[in-house]
Formats: sequence, C-alpha cells, structure tokens
Amino acid sequence: MFPSKLIIEVNDLTPDWLDKMKQAYKEATLEIHIHEAPVVEKMTEEAFWAIIALLDWNKGEDDDAILAPARQRLQQYSVGDIRRFQDILAEKLYQLDRQVFAEQIGEYRYGGPHNFSVDTFLYARACVVANGKAFYEVVLSDPSKMPKEFTFEALLYLAGEAYEQKTGEQWDYLPKLSYETFTNREGWGGKSWLAGRGSLPTSY
Repeated sequence: MFPSKLIIEVNDLTPDWLDKMKQAYKEATLEIHIHEAPVVEKMTEEAFWAIIALLDWNKGEDDDAILAPARQRLQQYSVGDIRRFQDILAEKLYQLDRQVFAEQIGEYRYGGPHNFSVDTFLYARACVVANGKAFYEVVLSDPSKMPKEFTFEALLYLAGEAYEQKTGEQWDYLPKLSYETFTNREGWGGKSWLAGRGSLPTSY
C-alpha cells in the first residue's frame, strides 16, 4: 500500500530523498500540488517553548490528544527545524540529567529504598519540559520542585510523529546531545556510568 499523501518542503527535495522515493514507490504515479507554505519562523528557543505551550492538558490522560495541537504546529516547520526542535528538547533533558534532580522524583528516586529507574527519571525530566518554560526554569534552579511520581514519556516522540506525518518517512534522527540517563557526566560527579554496562546502577 502506498501512502495517500506525502507532504515535503521544496527545500527538502534532495537527491537522496528522490532516490528513496524511486526505490520505495517504483510503480507509483506522482501527482504534484504546489501550495504556498504558511509563514513560520525558524525553530528558536522561543518557538520551541511556544510549541510546548500548545500541549492541551484538558484532554486528561489521552497523550495523543494532549500532543495534537503541538504536533500540528510543529508539522508546519521544515524538516530541518523539526530536527532542531528535537535538539533543543534533548538539550533541556540533558541539563536535568543530574543526580541532584534524580534524588527528587519520589518513590523510585536515586538513592531511595527501591531500585532507581533510569526510564522513570527520563520520563520525569520530560514532564518538567512539558510543563513549560517557567516551570522548567523553576526546577532547574530548585531541584526539590521536581515532579514526584509524575512523568510524560510521550513528549519524547512529538518531533518524530510530526516528521512522519509531514513526510511519510520513518523518523531516524539522533539529536546532537543524548538525553539518556547518566549521559551528563558532570551532573553525576564525573562518573562514567555508561563506560561499562556492569557499572550501571540497578534499573528496570
């Protein structure tokens, strides 16, 4: 089955992309519709936080519905800017990848009575970002404000979903900074937890 619609910016029509299309859809017929693109600013920090502010928390526990307005807005940007969004997100999560924050996430905190969950800590960091610039800056300056037992994993997939809906291609972009737990060595006292899997704290 061929996708019913592929949307791509003219500037993103690279030779590599065209080769992929030729290989994937050899028997397909291409019909081109040209639409004037809406005027959208470049992906800046300000634009990043404006998209985050579109998360609709009135949708209860429906993560897809919560993300929908932000995803729709992000799709209006170029492919390069969608990747830039993911880079900014990764940088925000990286800044929170510190032991002092991990000690504040509730039951599964670092150093707590139960096993520390690297995934829960990542999703808690995503929750901080998802709650907007003001909250992020408060937490960054006061680790005790970290969410307790609250996470928002879905934010990690926002850029990928916007990209795939925009282009019809699979998202395989890796941000310039890794946001995985223990990547920020300075935030963990210089410890290289990732140097050897055997030295990783117990997680699940």
